[in-house]
Amino acid sequence: MAVFKRNGCVPPITFNHSIKSQRNTNDTNTKLLNGNVNQPSNGYTKTAQQSNGVTKMSRGKSNEVPWMDWSQEETFSGSFEKSSLLTAALTHAGLYILMFLGFINQLFFKPKVAIERNREGYAPLYNPFEQFFSRYLYRRVRHCFNLPVTSTPAAEVTLKQRATDDYNWTFRFTGEEKRCINLGSYNYLGFAEPRGECADAAEEAAKRYGLALASSRAELGTCNVHRELEKTTADFLGVEDAIVFGMGFATNSMGVPGLIGEGSLVLSDENNHASLILGLRLARATVRVFKHNDMKHLETLARRAIVEGKWKRIIVVVEGVYSMEGSVVPLRALVAIKKRYGLYLYLDEAHSVGAMGHRGRGVTDYSGVDPREIDILMGTFTKSFGAAGGYIAGSRRLVDSVRARGHGHTYAHSMSPPVAAQVLAAMRAIASPAGAARVAVLRDNTRYFRERLRSLGVITFGHIDSPVVPMLVYTFSKMAATVERLQERGVATVGVGFPATPLNKARIRFCLSAAHSRAQLDECLTAIEAVVDEIGLRYSSTRFKRLSVSRSQKRSAAYE
Repeated sequence: MAVFKRNGCVPPITFNHSIKSQRNTNDTNTKLLNGNVNQPSNGYTKTAQQSNGVTKMSRGKSNEVPWMDWSQEETFSGSFEKSSLLTAALTHAGLYILMFLGFINQLFFKPKVAIERNREGYAPLYNPFEQFFSRYLYRRVRHCFNLPVTSTPAAEVTLKQRATDDYNWTFRFTGEEKRCINLGSYNYLGFAEPRGECADAAEEAAKRYGLALASSRAELGTCNVHRELEKTTADFLGVEDAIVFGMGFATNSMGVPGLIGEGSLVLSDENNHASLILGLRLARATVRVFKHNDMKHLETLARRAIVEGKWKRIIVVVEGVYSMEGSVVPLRALVAIKKRYGLYLYLDEAHSVGAMGHRGRGVTDYSGVDPREIDILMGTFTKSFGAAGGYIAGSRRLVDSVRARGHGHTYAHSMSPPVAAQVLAAMRAIASPAGAARVAVLRDNTRYFRERLRSLGVITFGHIDSPVVPMLVYTFSKMAATVERLQERGVATVGVGFPATPLNKARIRFCLSAAHSRAQLDECLTAIEAVVDEIGLRYSSTRFKRLSVSRSQKRSAAYE
């Protein structure tokens, strides 16, 4: 079990009875279901009424820590406008019709696909609903996904065209290619380019070290560029030390089990990434979920957990920028909770490092929070740095623990030296005046694009400064139609649906870049407006308010 250092945390809350006696009573009287206390059917954890004599935490008692005063904290994380009741009803009706047609198709037209046989005594390889969904719903829009790319994912991208003769079961290449403006890649700062200082650094590292070291970091997979990258990453973030990994997803999935184990309680945001969820499962820690960016709900869960008095440590796990919502974590409020209740904080900055803050240092920079107040800083190099891999950073004691206990350092393949050189060059570029200019351009592009989208009357999620811009289309059919029509107009983007989002909240996710010119964004917005009008995507209620105000103003002018 890793040992963490409290950075400015207050001591745990004390009560009239000792923690030891409280733990013994809880162990006898509290029933655990799958590691959680009284797990209800809605996925949130409800703590049982305490009958062991422990002082109940409530407002107004002098011997207890008071509740947070949220009127003094900034908790806004982004806008999440809800659809109308009619839109929600039609979305559900459309899904039910698709599923009904799928069942009819399954009944009368058996597909020529692999079928599980002779599996008696073994768990099924495929969940029945997931199998049905993949064959009869996802397949209908499969042509919108996994599009082959034949260029670097810069401001523009080249897509290899393909066609299907059997309703998306298989595809064939047509031999044609299409050049599109790229609104789908995570190239936030524009470093994913075929030439320039980053590409030159990667080329030089490939000549010197080769493409791979054929070993893990703990054996023969460490070279000078790895050590230099780790030192530069720690200095860049403003912490003592850092460790890098060759894969961003594995940074969480293999790093978390080395930090968190049994006896720990994790309070996890409901919209956390799949890599975090997998890492927490492998860690076998008890997990309780709080509503997305809801600090009041988080505080309630934290107080209940402290009252139980049986957890070795309580860790809050969040992201800086959420990749499907475009929302930003209210970090200052979160740090205030951490300090008041003596919690630990794990911050995933995969989408925020490089892209947020006036210096590009991530959401800590954006929120004005000292990075040393975050116990565990995690991030990836796959977005703003135009490369691959990830890092975990913090105190030297923390990083030494990850090296000793994390599977990624001991067993996973070392980061490719050319990739490490690309990241190193990009990180140094961000720290320069030219890099600060890229960060400023990204911020301006993001605000301009979001404001123009909002003026079209569509529903967008997230924060005004988040470069991830989801536009709600709700149904699978409209998601596919939007992707198709935008591609026809020279705009490459990404449609996102279940299981990455709720079944009835399909969306188009636009990713902005500092490499986009204002002319390119205007061209994209013109294409988007045409598709919005054609398909009917003006769901925002604010649009009708603006129309009503405009009409009343016209009537007033005519009367005068």
